[in-house]
Amino acid sequence: MPIATILATIFAFLLVVLVHEFGHFAVAKLVGIKVHEFSIGMGPKLFSRKNGETQYSLRALPIGGYVKMEGEDEDSKDPKSFSNKSIPARMAVLVAGAFMNFVLAIVIFIMLSYSSGVPTTIIDKVQDNTPAKTAGLEAGDKIVSINGVETKEWEDVLQIVGKNKNKPMDITVLRNGVEIKKELTPIYNEEGKKYIIGILSRQEKSLVKATKQGFKDTFTMLGKMFDFFGRLVRGNVKSNEVSGPVGIINTIGKAANHSFMAVLLITGIISVNLGFFNLLPIPALDGGRLIFLIIEAVRGKPINPEKEGIVHFIGFVLLIILMLAVTYKDVIYLWIK
Repeated sequence: MPIATILATIFAFLLVVLVHEFGHFAVAKLVGIKVHEFSIGMGPKLFSRKNGETQYSLRALPIGGYVKMEGEDEDSKDPKSFSNKSIPARMAVLVAGAFMNFVLAIVIFIMLSYSSGVPTTIIDKVQDNTPAKTAGLEAGDKIVSINGVETKEWEDVLQIVGKNKNKPMDITVLRNGVEIKKELTPIYNEEGKKYIIGILSRQEKSLVKATKQGFKDTFTMLGKMFDFFGRLVRGNVKSNEVSGPVGIINTIGKAANHSFMAVLLITGIISVNLGFFNLLPIPALDGGRLIFLIIEAVRGKPINPEKEGIVHFIGFVLLIILMLAVTYKDVIYLWIK
């Protein structure tokens, strides 16, 4: 495996896991829960240091991490145990990991947006042999409206063009302070698999716009995750849409060969995926534990810890089986490819 792929994979996994586990750790400390160990990675210890009541560890395998809290999976009389804290406090601890993953994704997408610039409605370049060139659009033109619909953002332009497809449309641009109207018809681009008019947007570096785009990209990614999960429940997901560790490492490797910014992009996407997946109501995940807390709140008393532990163990085993199955699929796919 190329050294760039190894380093990029370690960076992506460690950053995503560190942020996730730090969310659990920080909120646990905030609500007064005793934390025995805060570990990044799994397996043998590479480094360990105790500060106060908490052992901080770095382990050999950068594939996960954990926060070991008093009374999380067993009965404890300690007033600082997880089980003796209020339901809202315990919920906050469980949700904090995924929340921090979403925060990380937002920060990464803001950095990427600011670095590359946010697309505007000002034309930067008109491509040859395209409807825009034929209609007489020029670099520097600001697209004001299309078919009478105001275009405040570049996304508005893309959506309207995509909807019009082969239909003629009226486009109004501002050139040297004067509004000019043109008529053109989008054409289908085989390479991009979409309808285009043949213009490139001028990028603008703006922290405010980059911040807005960072939030927008994160919520767009979350929307895609909800859509994917909905299709998964209905059985409309193809096997090539699901990747395990091997598939993710392969994707990170490709990004590493391109640029560091590409690695950051993949890291942001992984962070959103991890946050979303952890909140699913599946035993052994944070979302599964939240379900038990909701049941406890409704019935007024906790479920027997041993019974809850068995449910989480079964969920963990099923997740491992699923991961192995997906990993096998990834290995076969890459070997054939």
